[in-house]
Amino acid sequence: MKKLPPDAPRPTEAELEILHVLWAADACTVREVHDALNPSIGTGYTTTLKLLQVMHAKGLVARDDSQRAHVYRAMYSKERTQKRFLLDLVQRVFDGSSSQLVLHALGSQHTSREELRQIRSLLNKLDKDAL
Repeated sequence: MKKLPPDAPRPTEAELEILHVLWAADACTVREVHDALNPSIGTGYTTTLKLLQVMHAKGLVARDDSQRAHVYRAMYSKERTQKRFLLDLVQRVFDGSSSQLVLHALGSQHTSREELRQIRSLLNKLDKDAL
């Protein structure tokens, strides 16, 4: 997968749903994406096709058209996309303060013991690296 450039387009909510399908399956035809999307949304096949075409034009997905059914795959990994959204969120909502983001995230919902253990482990690693 390509490195996510800073000026890469930000996916819309509908495009993110499609990306989740592609990340889970690695590559899909339009039919496979359409079938995997939540049926309660009621999106038609042609809407799914159009969204994938727009995403291809935006550079969010790659398309293999060497076969009759075009196969799409995400251009950027889930982790890189998450990082991009997170950095944007920190800048826009928390005035660039990662600590404020973490404090709000941990204080606003239940955190399991396992999640807390992982957080402590990460904090210990970051603390050691800062020395």
